[in-house]
Amino acid sequence: MNDMNGLRPLPWPSPEGKPCYLATDDSNSQLSRKADEIEALQLAMGAQLLAHASALLDEDNATSGELRFLARRLTESLTDVLRVAESRGGRLLVHGERGADERNRTDQ
Repeated sequence: MNDMNGLRPLPWPSPEGKPCYLATDDSNSQLSRKADEIEALQLAMGAQLLAHASALLDEDNATSGELRFLARRLTESLTDVLRVAESRGGRLLVHGERGADERNRTDQ
């Protein structure tokens, strides 16, 4: 969940291209698990694309069309990875805050 508004950013945009959010405290809900699967897939695809980009850039005969195509896919992948990082970073903050709250309760 995002520490600012209690919502988890999902790893896909709305049909209009706007961010989608999930409001739940159940990290094991069906939609939470699906979001986790999509995030893992996006990260794996990004790693594969990065390997492909490295190989293509090592070639002296890559065409401008190939490089433009690569740049578009890298841009899409970076957008996905940043969305995943935002979502996971927000969940880390929330879990860290819960840990502090639990420690305060046991210290009293």
